[in-house]
Amino acid sequence: MQNAQAIHVQPNSRTTMRSVAICRFPGCIMAAMASSGQGSEGLNAQLLVDSIPALIHTARPDGYLDYFNKPWLEYLGVALEKVAGWNWTAYVHPQDVEGIVARWRACLATGEIFEYETRVRRANGEYRWMFHRKVPLRDANGNIVKWYGSSLDIEERKTAEEQLRRNAEELKRSEFYLAEGQRLAHMGSWAFDPDGFYYWSSELFRMHGLDPASKLPSVQEYLDGVHAQDRESMANLIKGVLAEASPFDATKRIVRPNGEVRYIRCVGAPVENQSLKKYVGSAIDVTEHELLTQELRRREAYLTEAQRLSHTGSIGWKPDAGEIVWSDETYRIFEYHGSAKPTIDLAVQRVHPEDRADFKEVVDRALAGVTDFEHAYRLLLPDGRVKHVHAIAHVLQDPSGNREFVGAVTDITERKTVEEALRSSEAYLAEAQRLSHTGSWAWNPGTDVRVWSEECYRVLGFDPRDGAPRIEELIERIHPDDQPAFRESAKRVSYSKLDEELDYRIVHPGGAVRDIHSIGHPVFSPGGVLIEYTGTVIDVTGRKRAEEELRRSEMELRQIVDLVPQLVAVFGPGGERLYANRVALDHVGLSLEEWRQTTGGFFLPGWFIHPDDRERAAHAYSDSARSDDSAYDLELRVQAADGSYRWFLARYNPLHDEHGQIMRWYVAATDIDERKRAEERLQHENVVLREELDKASMFEEIVGTSPALKSVLSRISKVAPSDSTVLITGETGTGKELVARAIHRRSPRASRAFVSVNCAAIPRDLIASELFGHEKGAFTGATQQRLGRFELANGGTIFLDEVGELPVETQIALLRVLQEHEFERVGGSRRIRADVRVIAATNRDLQAAISAGSFRSDLFYRLHVFPIEIPSLRERKEDIPLLVEYFIDRYARKAGKNIKRVNKKTLELLQSYPWPGNIRELQNVVERSVILCETEIFSIDENWLPQQPPLTPESKQQVELPRRLLVQEKDMIEAALKETRGRVSGPSGAAVKLGIPRSTLESKIRSLKIIKNRFRTSPET
Repeated sequence: MQNAQAIHVQPNSRTTMRSVAICRFPGCIMAAMASSGQGSEGLNAQLLVDSIPALIHTARPDGYLDYFNKPWLEYLGVALEKVAGWNWTAYVHPQDVEGIVARWRACLATGEIFEYETRVRRANGEYRWMFHRKVPLRDANGNIVKWYGSSLDIEERKTAEEQLRRNAEELKRSEFYLAEGQRLAHMGSWAFDPDGFYYWSSELFRMHGLDPASKLPSVQEYLDGVHAQDRESMANLIKGVLAEASPFDATKRIVRPNGEVRYIRCVGAPVENQSLKKYVGSAIDVTEHELLTQELRRREAYLTEAQRLSHTGSIGWKPDAGEIVWSDETYRIFEYHGSAKPTIDLAVQRVHPEDRADFKEVVDRALAGVTDFEHAYRLLLPDGRVKHVHAIAHVLQDPSGNREFVGAVTDITERKTVEEALRSSEAYLAEAQRLSHTGSWAWNPGTDVRVWSEECYRVLGFDPRDGAPRIEELIERIHPDDQPAFRESAKRVSYSKLDEELDYRIVHPGGAVRDIHSIGHPVFSPGGVLIEYTGTVIDVTGRKRAEEELRRSEMELRQIVDLVPQLVAVFGPGGERLYANRVALDHVGLSLEEWRQTTGGFFLPGWFIHPDDRERAAHAYSDSARSDDSAYDLELRVQAADGSYRWFLARYNPLHDEHGQIMRWYVAATDIDERKRAEERLQHENVVLREELDKASMFEEIVGTSPALKSVLSRISKVAPSDSTVLITGETGTGKELVARAIHRRSPRASRAFVSVNCAAIPRDLIASELFGHEKGAFTGATQQRLGRFELANGGTIFLDEVGELPVETQIALLRVLQEHEFERVGGSRRIRADVRVIAATNRDLQAAISAGSFRSDLFYRLHVFPIEIPSLRERKEDIPLLVEYFIDRYARKAGKNIKRVNKKTLELLQSYPWPGNIRELQNVVERSVILCETEIFSIDENWLPQQPPLTPESKQQVELPRRLLVQEKDMIEAALKETRGRVSGPSGAAVKLGIPRSTLESKIRSLKIIKNRFRTSPET
C-alpha cells in the first residue's frame, strides 16, 4: 500500500502555470518537469515515467483518463486510445465497474483522493486485483487542474486476505462445530497446570452445572464438587500427575449444585516440551453410558442367574466359520471347564454313545441349510452319571448371508426323572385305587360329561366297556332310600359350587349292596367360572361293618372299664376332660357332664383334689413328663362324696399319633389309702428307731468312754450344727479325720460331699492346683481344665489334714477363701464362690511354726475359730479294752475267725504300753495278732511292743530342758501380766514389756493355759 501512494508536489505559482500550459498538449505528462532550469541538460519525463515499474495514469478534472504509461498498456495489451477517456471500464471486472465508476464520480465532485480496489483483465485475459489511487493537482486558486494516479497489483494480498477470511470463517465454523459437538456429545475440554485450571470449555461448565460466564474453579472447589466417595482418589490422581508427567484416564462422579450425580470420564495428557507440567484434556459425561452399563451388567447377572436356576444355557454357532460360543451355564451342563474352547467334537465327546448318531445327524442337517432344529439327547459324564438335555436353536442371517444358530440347551434330567416318577405314580395310583377300592371321577354339571377311572366302574358296579352311564342310570342303581339325598346333592352342587360329601348305598347287578362314600371338589377357571367337579368314590362297606363292630366293642369295653375297681379318666391333649368311668364318678359324687364342667383340667386339678396336692399335681406334668411326653406316676389324695380324702396312686399314660404328638392322656388311679397309712406308721417307727440309733452311734468309729474322749465328743456335738471353722490338733494316729467326719455327718451339710485332702502328701508345686483347680494351659501338662477340691466340696465340707505343711503362697490363697469365700483357678481370672465348711488338722505346733515364720499367724487365727485337741491314747488308757474288743470284732469277722475273749496278761500289757503311735499303732497290733491267732483266746507277742530305753542323765536332761523352758516362759508371762494388771496390748501392756507381738503373746497365754483375768485386781488385793 505504501509503494502505491502518489508523490505530492507543493508547486509555486510559476511552476503551476507552466505545468498547466505544458499539459495542454496531448500525450504530454508532467512537461513542467522538463523545463526546470537548474541544469544544462533537459529531463525526458516521458522516458522516466515509462521506465518506472509502476502502473501510472493521469486524468482530466472532468474524469477523462488521458494517459496510461507503458507498463499499464503492456499490462492490458492495448494501445492508449483503447483505454483513454472512459474506455478503461471495459477492462474492469463487470462486477466491479459500477462501484469504481460511482466512487470516481464522487471524488471528482468532492475533490477527495480516490482509492478503490477492482479486478482488471490482463492481456492474457486473467483478472487480477488492482489498488487504484488518484491524487488531484490544484492551481493557486485551489481548482483541480489534473489527477495523477497509480495502480498496484494486489492479487497476492487479496488472495491472502481471501484465504485469511476463509480461514477465519472456517475457524468460526470449526469452533461452532466443536462447541455444538461438545454440547451434543456432553464433552468438555480443559487445561491445567500446577497453579490450577486456566481453561474450561462452556460445555464443561454446563456438565458441572455451572454458569459458563462464571470464573474458573480452583482445585479445591473442583474437588468439593466431586462425589465424596471419589474425592480422595481424584485428589491423589492430581498429586500424582503433577509429580510425574503421564497421561491418565479416570472416571469419577460429580455432584451438581442441585444435588444431581453425574458420571464424568476425564482423559488428560501432558503438553510436550514444557518444563512446567501442563495438561490438556477432555471430560465426557458418561452418566447414561455408565447407567446403561450397570443395567447391562445387572441384566447379564439376571440372565446368568436365570440360566443357572432353570438349568438352561445359551449357545451360538456359526456353521460356516465353525465358531461356537457357550454361556457359563452351558459349560456347567456339559461339565467342562470355562477355559475349554467349545467345538462340535468337544460336545460329541459328552453325548451318550447311543445318541451320537442322532446328534451328528442334527449337526449335518444344520450344515446343510436348515433354519431351525430341536433335539433331545443324553450326556454321559466321566463319573458315569447320565444327564438328559434338550437343545433348540434358530438361524439368524446377516446382510452378507452369514448364518449363525442362536439357541438354548436345557438340563431336563429332573423333568425326565419326574416324568418317570409320574408314570410310576400313575401305575401306583391305579393299583392303589384297586387295592383301596377308591375310584376317581370328573363331572361337568353343564354338559353332563363325566369321566370315570377303571376302579370307579368296579366300585359302582358298571362295565367300563359301556362307558360312563347317564345320571339317571346311576340313580337307578342307588338304594331307593338314598336316592332323594343323591338327587338333592347333585342339584345343590350346580348352584352352590362348594365341596360336596355324600354317603349312599349302591346295589350291584348281582344284588349285593355296597356302602359308598363320595367326595366332590369344584374346579374353576381363572375367571371364576365352574369348569367341572372332580372327586372320588370309596367302597366303605368293610369300614362301615368295622365301625359297627367297633361301636359294639367300645360299648363292651366301656362296661368293663366302669366295673374296674380303679378311678379311670381320659383327658384331651390340652387337658380338657373327656371321660371318667363309673367308679370315678361315684367316688367324687358327680355325673359325667358335671365332672366335665368342673373348673380346672388335667393341668389344673379340680376341687376334689386335696389342696396340698393340687400344685404338685399341676407341676408334675411339666416336671416329669413334658420333656419327653412319657408316662409318670403321682400319689395324691382325692375327695370322696362324703368329704373324706383317700390316697390314690395315679398312673398318667400318653397316647401319641404317628407324628409323636399327644392325642390323649389316660389316667388310672388305684386306691392306696391303707398302704399310705401303714407307710406313715412305719415311717414314724423308723424315725424313732433312727433317733435311738443316732444316739447310740452318733460318732461311728470313735470308741471309748474316758472323760477325755467324752469332752471331745461334747465339743463335736456343739460345733457340728454350725458352719464354724474347726482346727483339730493332736498327735499322729489319734483319729483326727474320724473327728472331722463326725462333725460333717452331724452338720446340715451331711447330705453333701466330704472331701479329704492330705496337704503333706501333695507336692508343693501342685498343692494350689489340687485345692483350687486350674485352667487349660495354666502350666506345662495342664492339657485341660480341672476342678479343684474346693469346687468338688461345694455345699459340703473339706478336711485339710496336715495343714501345717502348706506352702506360704498357698496359705495366702486359703486365707482368701476363709475371709472372702471365693477363689480363682490357677491360670484363671474368674472368681468362684466357695460355699464350703473348712475343717483343718495338724500334729505340728503351729505357734512354733508362726515364730519360725513358716506359718502365717492370720491364717492360724482364721483356722483356730473352734479348736479341738484330741487326747493321745496314753491319756485315755481306760478306753484301751473297748478299742481292743472293737478291733478284734472287726478283723475277726473279716478273717472268718471266732475269738471269744482276750488274754488277761495281754490286756495288761496293752494298757501298760505308752503307745507313741496312738490308736493307729494299736489297730495295727490287733490286726496282726488276729491274723496269727489260732485259738479262741486273743493274745499278742510281747516282742511286738518295743520297751522304752531307760533314761540316762543326758536323756533326762534332754527331756527336762523343754519342760523347764516352758515353766520359765510361763513365769515370765505371769510376772508381766501381774505388773500390767492383766493388760496385754497397748503401750503399757505385757506384750511391750516382753518385746513380742500381741498376737504371739495371746497364743502363748492360751497354750500355757494362763488365766489373765486373775491379774486384773489391784496390787493391794
